[in-house]
Parts: sequence; C-alpha cells; structure tokens
Amino acid sequence: MNKSVTIGILTLLVAAPLAMGRAPGPGQSPDMTLLDDPSENGFTRIFNGQDLAGWGGNPALWSVKDGALTGQTSAEHPIQGNTFLVWTNGEVGDFELRCSFRIVPMNSDGFANSGIQYRSVILDKANWVVGGYQADMEAGPTYTGILYEERMSRGIMASRGEKVVWDKDCKKQVTGSLGKSEDLQAAIRQGEWNNYVIIAKGNHLRHYINGHQTVDVIDDCESKRAMKGVLALQLHAGKPMLVQFRDIRLRVPAEGGASAIDLKRMQGAWRVASIESRGSLVPEENVTNIVVTVNGNNYEVSGGDITDKGTFTMDTSKSPRQMDIHPNSGPDSGVTIQAVYEVGAETMRVCYAREGASRPTSFKTTDDDRVLMIVYKR
Repeated sequence: MNKSVTIGILTLLVAAPLAMGRAPGPGQSPDMTLLDDPSENGFTRIFNGQDLAGWGGNPALWSVKDGALTGQTSAEHPIQGNTFLVWTNGEVGDFELRCSFRIVPMNSDGFANSGIQYRSVILDKANWVVGGYQADMEAGPTYTGILYEERMSRGIMASRGEKVVWDKDCKKQVTGSLGKSEDLQAAIRQGEWNNYVIIAKGNHLRHYINGHQTVDVIDDCESKRAMKGVLALQLHAGKPMLVQFRDIRLRVPAEGGASAIDLKRMQGAWRVASIESRGSLVPEENVTNIVVTVNGNNYEVSGGDITDKGTFTMDTSKSPRQMDIHPNSGPDSGVTIQAVYEVGAETMRVCYAREGASRPTSFKTTDDDRVLMIVYKR
C-alpha cells in the first residue's frame, strides 16, 4: 500500500454520538483555538468552515463565504416562504449549541430575519421546510434572542427578557424577568458578529446572546413540546438579506447509554497497532509511531510528517456499531467516511471504507483496497 494512502486513511479514525465559548470579535477570523479552551471540553465542531458537508439546503441560497455558512437572498433569488439549511448528521435532544452569527439587511427597509431551529421536524423535505423551536435573530430591535415556535401553533413562546412556564394546559405563564428587552438589545452588535448559546435540558430551554441570558422557558405542555429533533438554520422570506454562522459547536451529555460508554472509552491517546488491507497486514514500517488522540468527539492523528484532525459521530443501535468520520484536514478533508467499530478498555478496532466504497458489515477486509481495518492499542 502506498504510504500516502495509508496516512490519508488514518485521518478518519474514530467515532461516537454527537453529542460549545467565545466568538470572534468584529472583523476577526474564526477562532480556531476554541476547542483548546477548557470551557469547550466535550464540544464538537459540526461545520468544517470549508463547505456544506453535513448540511442540506437550497444551493442557490446557501454557500460558504469567508469560513461561514452563508444564507443570502437577492432580487435575482427571492423566496416566497422560509427555507432552511438542515444539519444532516443526526438529531438533538439534550444539548448545548454555541456559535457566532451576523445578520445584515440588504434592502432600504432594514429587514433581515433568521433563526436557529432545534428539536424541530422537517415538514417539507424537497423544499427544506422545518418547524419547531427557534432561537430567533433579526436586524431589528425586538426579536433577537426570543424563543419562537416556527410553523406551529404557539408563535412567540417567550419574548426577550422573559422567564416563562408553559403549563400542562398549554397556557403561557410569565414567571419572572431576566432584564429589560432594550437593555439586552444594547448588548447586541448590529450587523456584526455575536455569540449565540442555546441550552436544552429536558423541558428547560435557555438562550444567551453575548453572555446575557435572553429567555428561560419551562415547557410543561406535553402535547406540543419537543424533546428531540433536527437542527437547522433559517433563511427568511422577504426582501434581500444575508445571514452567516461560524464556529458552530455542539455538546451532548455523555451520561448513560451505550454510545456514552463507548465515547468515554475512546478518550485519550491510541497508537496504531496494525492495519489490514485485502485480507493481509500492511508492513509494520508504515504504521510505526502513528498516534490518534481523542478529545470529546474530536480526533487528531500525528506521526511521521503529518498531523490531521477531524470529528466523528456514531450509531450504537446498529450491529456492528457504526461511525462516520469527518476529516477537517488532510487528503480526506470534507469527506464523510463510513465505518464500523468496537472499543474496549485497551483495544479498539475500526473497519472503514473510503472513496465511495460501501460501509463494511464486519471486521474483515476484502479484495477492495478501499476497505481497511485498523487496530489501536492504548
């Protein structure tokens, strides 16, 4: 096997369930050191900063510009209804999402509106229409930070500054204040980059803008609340506008369940013990001194003259257990690599396919040299 191919495959390494921070200031580039911050432990980047891998939406409206997911309407590309860019690598239940955003009107009325959907449902797959909880944002002075229920019956579930309980009869009860809406608005940098943090735990939902909590909602309305669903980014119908998102990080609880146990086992440094291709072991000199370090859902491969990084997700409901690896650098950057895995206290093995091969169904390699199995040791 060609050594460069071997190293490229090593870039894909591990995986686990998906389970967020400081955003760049005005004019700064995305902060690539975010995940070195202790407060970022357990967070996974779910946007690679390069392309739309892992996201699905109308390519005439969504692109990547200056390292940011960018939604833009224009006179040439108007939209009659709200449309969304949907994260395609799973659903979220309990989670914390961190990102930075900016929203810019491109019309004389100063209109621009968007939002981050969470625990939502896809209502029209062909047209990327989503409904459910939304962390709202706009270019105006009122709605950024509120909780809105897109395309559902409750509309504005909490205005900015409100502590709210939606009771068992699905009635809204305002129970307290987080501050005046105009004071919270004063902390938002219009047309510039701002932090957004969303925390959902059980039926407790919280939003933060630039470190200031904007809503606090307890949703006891069992018939209408959502406990799990998709993540998506909104591009609102109306006059021309632009919205951008970057440094998107997600953390889910690593507590209980098979996926959490596997993720915990994967943490730390692993050396490559062997690589198998076409039913035979690759020569030992091609695997010496290669180490993979796992931190949360992030991995880094080092050894020889190469360092590669990326993220991974996994599905423990399948047998054998499955993982998808998302390299952020190296020869496989931007590609999703399908694999199966098993992990113990001291040994882990991953059998995966690249360059369009089908996901393996066992821990055996075939005559297809795109299928490899790697054994790792502590």
